[in-house]
Amino acid sequence: MTAGQERPSRRLRMPEEQTNITLGLLNAVHENSHVTQRTVATELGVALGLVNTYIKRCVKKGYIKVRQAPANRYAYYLTPAGFTEKSRLTAQYLSHSFTFFRRARQQCAEVLALSEERNWRRLALAGASELAEIMILCSHEYPVTLAGIVDPATPRETFQNLAVFPLLKKVGPVDAVVITDLTDPQAAYAALAEHLPDERILAPSILRVVRNGARERGGR
Repeated sequence: MTAGQERPSRRLRMPEEQTNITLGLLNAVHENSHVTQRTVATELGVALGLVNTYIKRCVKKGYIKVRQAPANRYAYYLTPAGFTEKSRLTAQYLSHSFTFFRRARQQCAEVLALSEERNWRRLALAGASELAEIMILCSHEYPVTLAGIVDPATPRETFQNLAVFPLLKKVGPVDAVVITDLTDPQAAYAALAEHLPDERILAPSILRVVRNGARERGGR
């Protein structure tokens, strides 16, 4: 397989995302030395050109070796350094996942406690994600009802037994909306701000949603 013809995205990628792509690539090569760049791109949900860029980077760092295979294709192999790096990144990923869950659960609880304090009983979530799953789990401990999830980007009709709607107005009356979008929480906030008062838009501080020019520090 030749180098990907697509250009990698110009969007700046955060270190965590770079780590996840590298780990996904090393895992794919470890599982199948004849995996194609297109397959890796599909599995990771990134552009083909970006996979090509990461392969070159891993080759340069000595993590992957490339050999030509029949029919003008290429085979990829992890080097000893590649196996070591894969193990390191796996441990880092697991540690981050545990830390994320612990922090997210605590902050979801803070958001729900605030809703209870303000007597907001009917809430909606904005974003079908892992954070939404944690919020749903925490909601069972508070006197609130989750009316549904607003997520125009997902084709799902339900998520964790909650109905998914493309628009907030489809959910029906709610006291507040909690942002659970992990892809672009700031854009989710901006969209909600067009329809709701600022105090009715809640966000765990882990999302770092910016309100009125300042970073939110509590579970508002």
